[in-house]
Amino acid sequence: MGSYGVRGEARVKSFCADPSAIGDYGPVTFDNGTTAKLTVIRPIKGGYAVRLSGVPHKEAADALKGQRLWAHRDALPALPDDEFYHSDLIGLTAVDTGGETLGCVHAVHDHGAGDILEVRIGGTPVLIPFTRAIVPTVDLTAGRIVVDPPRGLLPGDESDDEEMPPID
Repeated sequence: MGSYGVRGEARVKSFCADPSAIGDYGPVTFDNGTTAKLTVIRPIKGGYAVRLSGVPHKEAADALKGQRLWAHRDALPALPDDEFYHSDLIGLTAVDTGGETLGCVHAVHDHGAGDILEVRIGGTPVLIPFTRAIVPTVDLTAGRIVVDPPRGLLPGDESDDEEMPPID
């Protein structure tokens, strides 16, 4: 987020499924805890020019540089059964297929090739691909996910693959 122009407009990057819908989620909250009504003015390179209530001029918009905007969870649309908001996954208990607790989902990372769950196992962060094969069950009601990791993914779970011969 940053200022755009001289009339108090701000530049925002939208992460919505429909990027232009960024203004449809009601008031937004900034990292600093303040709230504002967001109105989309027009698309611009790399995002949208918006007006924010309580931001009357460029200097006020400049003060918001680097702030992230958050929509209230209740304002977000419902998802199909096999899709999840990242915020709903954080804090879930990760268990293995035998029901043994592995740890807790600490974060969800998205680097473009698919989501990765950061699960803290004994204080150690372990990155687990969030695929149906490796995480076959997500039970938001029970507050847990079931993880079926490939051998060697978890700490102390050494792979028994044969050593590869050197390449000449």
